[in-house]
Amino acid sequence: MELNKIYKIGYIAISLTLVFLLSCNAQKTISLQKKQVSDKVYPLLDTENSRWFYFSSASRPFGMVNLSPDTEIKGDWGGGYKYTTDTVKGFSHVHEWQLSGVSVMPVTISDTNKSSVFKDFYSKFSHKTEIITPGYHSLKLDRYQITAELTSTPRVGFHQYTFPKNAQKAILFNLNTILGPCENRNGTLEKNNDYELSGSLVLSTNFRRPKPLTVFFKVKTNQPIASLERDPATGNYLIHFGKAKEQILMKVGISYTSIENAAINMETELPHWNFSQTVADSRKEWSALLGRIKIEGGTETDQRRFYTDLWHALQGRKMISDANGAYPDNTGNQFRVGHLPLNTNGKPKFNHYNSDAFWGAQWTINTLWGLVYPEIMEEFVYSLMQYYKDGGIIPRGPAGGNDTYVMTGASTTPFIISAIQKGIVKENLEEIYTALKKNHMPGGIMEKAGYEHNTNIGGGLKYCLQNGYVPYPLPDGNFGSHEDGASQTLEYAYQDWTLAQLAKKLKHEDDYQYFMKRSQNYKNIFDTSIGWMRPKNAEGKWRENYDPYQYENGFIESNGAQSTWFVPHDMEGLANLMGGKEKAAEKLNLQFETAQKLNFTSGTSHDAELHPEFSRIPVNFGNQPSMQTSNIFTLLGRPDLTQFWTRSVVKNTFSGLSPATGYNGDEDQGLMGSLNVLLKLGLFQMNGGTDKEAVYQIGSPIFNKVTIDLNPRYYSGKTFVIKAENNSTEKVYIKDIKYNNKAVKDFTLTHEEITKGGELILGMSDQPKS
Repeated sequence: MELNKIYKIGYIAISLTLVFLLSCNAQKTISLQKKQVSDKVYPLLDTENSRWFYFSSASRPFGMVNLSPDTEIKGDWGGGYKYTTDTVKGFSHVHEWQLSGVSVMPVTISDTNKSSVFKDFYSKFSHKTEIITPGYHSLKLDRYQITAELTSTPRVGFHQYTFPKNAQKAILFNLNTILGPCENRNGTLEKNNDYELSGSLVLSTNFRRPKPLTVFFKVKTNQPIASLERDPATGNYLIHFGKAKEQILMKVGISYTSIENAAINMETELPHWNFSQTVADSRKEWSALLGRIKIEGGTETDQRRFYTDLWHALQGRKMISDANGAYPDNTGNQFRVGHLPLNTNGKPKFNHYNSDAFWGAQWTINTLWGLVYPEIMEEFVYSLMQYYKDGGIIPRGPAGGNDTYVMTGASTTPFIISAIQKGIVKENLEEIYTALKKNHMPGGIMEKAGYEHNTNIGGGLKYCLQNGYVPYPLPDGNFGSHEDGASQTLEYAYQDWTLAQLAKKLKHEDDYQYFMKRSQNYKNIFDTSIGWMRPKNAEGKWRENYDPYQYENGFIESNGAQSTWFVPHDMEGLANLMGGKEKAAEKLNLQFETAQKLNFTSGTSHDAELHPEFSRIPVNFGNQPSMQTSNIFTLLGRPDLTQFWTRSVVKNTFSGLSPATGYNGDEDQGLMGSLNVLLKLGLFQMNGGTDKEAVYQIGSPIFNKVTIDLNPRYYSGKTFVIKAENNSTEKVYIKDIKYNNKAVKDFTLTHEEITKGGELILGMSDQPKS
């Protein structure tokens, strides 16, 4: 039987079980019988390729708490929930970029395990008894015959454990352990009264996050705690409930500032004990966000995969501020508790966020969030500026209140400028410009390579300013990760161009001319004799014995063939270097024909990129550097090739529902999910929406009709509708295109045109338009 058929049968059974389960103790006013859009999400997508922050189940959008089972606890890559591991090693509350913590495990105590349970507590489980939907996770621990159910609010984990009737019941707090990217140390827990406990633990440093961070938490139970036992060998704790009632509820509120604020988070977000209500609230919240895009047509699997992609686009990048606005500030020499500005109602104006890199955001969340979730984009801009106000620099991947300097360049510049060009952020533009410009100059973040905390040499910016390119290898030595001069040169050129657009908007003419000149530096590493981007050393000599298909040969997580096309701000200029648009299109088309043999990705996981049989692929949609390439054809005058190849990539690479595959590489907190959504909608912004008009390129959607609800706080239009008439898997070409009954030229629409609302009509055909 086909996987999709098997899954469909299983999904129906799971849905019925979930409805029954959630309805058992729910209030009569709550009806979970009606299907919601969040029910279409397939949370197990790609879970064989686990990463600590990758999997999500019992969480809210961008919640501080990301509560889920851990089947692998050691290591960032391969850690967390891995589908192929059948053993639960705890339920932890923090799964985030360089952060982890507060792992708990319900257990039963017997004469045979009461002295060993602190070290021997893992339990087998079966996917057959597992139920997962956005905001809810349930499974049965075979060893103890305990049914564990999980849900949450943004900052509080909510547990419901159903124990065997006459068992000695207990919950282990595994506070001193290794979880994902770091060790949990100095874990403490104390009993406040028969129903409350308080605790904390310290997240140890690593080479990405060199400053420790404390996680504080408050615990409340609905059953009286008989005793609290500490194991001197492990330093961990066991809460004993004796022979309490079968079902024990437990709330765990967390904070990165204090136990008091953890308690406030719990009082603010979860004052009641209605587990079913919390599940229903989470389900409703997810459905409201996912439901902003409504789709018609395609197969059931197409629709389910689409909403799973969209779900991923709203994950990762967790909030670190408390409900009252307190947040951890690690930007200075001494840790401090900061406080976000409050509105007239005494609530924080925005949340503060932890985040993996914005490296690749220009082709993903820039466009998706900017159009569908502008309020989220605005919040993140304010959060990034809060880091600047505290530490004097806009980060590119903060964790624990300070930058990790993940990846390279000033990747938040396009993100922030896109928000400004779209009218999402309108205030304090001069302050923002000053902050962004600082990152592009000596002393700014462009000087730093990946994870370069104590020096500012690895970015090679001084060479770029002197010679117009970053040399490879860097003659000064190794100071950080990704010291790949050719990629750095390309990245800086694009980011300089985006900054120039803001300079022009604010009438800083000299700056505009300066950064526009820097944006042409990509030409300095294009070797016209071979037609590829090619690294140069510090003396200006081309790299000898150069192979454009050799992985990371002067290029970051890519090869020269892939990264040659990383000129999103000046495709016409790049095409001229190649002999014109026609020759450029022929060259790129040949790369796609070759890449098709490997389904357009370097294997099915990020580590597969290193394998010789995968690394030499000329286009890789499993990582950020070349995931824009199918949309380049539109700018080269061949929109038909954009339509054909994008639909081919979607069909062959991003269509299935399986734990074994999904994003075929580096998902990076929703970037690949966002890319999938955009490819399937037929919307793209090559320069990341950073030009004055924030132009969209129109591609070939896989659905017959798409309706995007526009946020009335930001946009005057009610909906933006895309209709693909006579659409099918064969009819991928657009023969005519109209918006609000007017012909559309060059397959482009501006952000203003789209957000005023209207209807885009695409006439589809199985033949390209002549």
